[in-house]
Amino acid sequence: MSTTTPDYKDHRLGNPILHRIAGSPAAALHAIDAWYSDKRRNISRPKLLFTVCLLDVLVVVVCGLGANYWLAGTNSIAATGLVQVLAVAFATTALMHSYWSYSVHALRNAATQVGKIVKAALVVFCCASGAAYIAQSTFFAPTAVLVWLLAASLLMIGQRFAVARMLHVLTLQDRLVRRTVIVGGGAGADQLIDVLARDDLKEMQILGVFDDRLDERSSESVSGYPKLGRFDELANFCRENSVDLLIVTVPQAAEKRLLDIMHQLLALPVDIRISALGSKLRLSSGAYTYLGRVPMLAVMDKPLTDWDRVLKNIEDRILALLLLILAAPVMAAVAVAIRYESKGPIIFRQRRYGFNNELVEVWKFRSLYADRQDLTASKLVTKDDPRVTRVGRFIRRTSLDELPQLINVLRGDMSLVGPRPHATEAKADDDLYQTVVDGYFSRHRVKPGVTGWAQINGWRGETDTHDKIQRRVEADVYYIDNWSVLFDLYIIAMTPIVLISGKNAH
Repeated sequence: MSTTTPDYKDHRLGNPILHRIAGSPAAALHAIDAWYSDKRRNISRPKLLFTVCLLDVLVVVVCGLGANYWLAGTNSIAATGLVQVLAVAFATTALMHSYWSYSVHALRNAATQVGKIVKAALVVFCCASGAAYIAQSTFFAPTAVLVWLLAASLLMIGQRFAVARMLHVLTLQDRLVRRTVIVGGGAGADQLIDVLARDDLKEMQILGVFDDRLDERSSESVSGYPKLGRFDELANFCRENSVDLLIVTVPQAAEKRLLDIMHQLLALPVDIRISALGSKLRLSSGAYTYLGRVPMLAVMDKPLTDWDRVLKNIEDRILALLLLILAAPVMAAVAVAIRYESKGPIIFRQRRYGFNNELVEVWKFRSLYADRQDLTASKLVTKDDPRVTRVGRFIRRTSLDELPQLINVLRGDMSLVGPRPHATEAKADDDLYQTVVDGYFSRHRVKPGVTGWAQINGWRGETDTHDKIQRRVEADVYYIDNWSVLFDLYIIAMTPIVLISGKNAH
């Protein structure tokens, strides 16, 4: 655990690890470092895990081809053989994922990975050899399989020790830590910080403490950590400073106070834990998670784990690229039609709420006359709205105006599936959405989507009443709580069917 308080407003700690590689071109190192870093120079966990998984796939493939070359004396391989090699590689990484090998916590301890790698490799290679024997395939000869197995296992184990060392350096630089805030002061916070300090959890960085007791009897710090503000300032602080973990130390006896805090926090994309240190409440051991030696009650986890974000990012990039290629002729035709009918830009750019309440620039084909555009969407488009062009009516009814958002997906601002992004001044019956729906901002715990669960269930288009926006938000929250790749694929498959009807789109 970090023993110093960082400047959380300007998180530029230490030199990047990549600059330690001697003799490498500085520009290339800067580019690689920038790709792996977020705006606060923290390392992106999904990108890191994806890289480790990809390296494992490459190791298995290269070792398979190498074993074939060494034993057969040829560098040529049939297409079926290449497919078999790739199948073994993906099966190995899939099994290792089931053993929880692809998480930052697991990768920190390379020694625990050795057994998982050997076990996964043995299971996959034995199954592959058995299948090859039944199919009478000559590619998986016993000697080739043995060489392949040993080489791949040794290289992956060596890679794990190298990754563990890299993670250790990045952690010391505070670039791969869980940015943590303690909610609630007093003796409970003092005791918690003391135990965590003795456990020396280097992957945790405590930014400070939030406490409502900021009178003359209350000190300005707790065990050396600053008090950052009152509870009503907590949500904005977490959004602005990329907080990962909130630990609540408010006594469970203070039920109303605890519920008030939880109500504010449930809209945040953070892990929330209640410290059970010193609690007289005795639950089964399975009810607790542990942070060092501190028992914690899990209140809420981030909607998507690090690995879930890897899968969703891969899904988004691959499908968005394919859809963009397929839709290119249609998009070109729409662009020509827009330019032919009315003067003005073809693309309409609008600032909307995105992940973590941050504003993103969403792209659409322009469907309104250029001199009647509403950048904040203070007035919703209604049926027979005179601001909408003839082309605009067609592309809005068929949702063709949303196609440029595939570029937003490739840029990483949006996802293919998720809650639709709303404009900043969007209203239902003259009331801002956030004032109508309690917990409205909880829909921003994931990236906004081009389509979503609400859209295929009839809640697309105009949201002019309180009930409509309430139902849309309920559908969005259901999607967030039940996310899976298969759920995404189902929504994507159903979207064209729903769009054919043109229902609720003006």
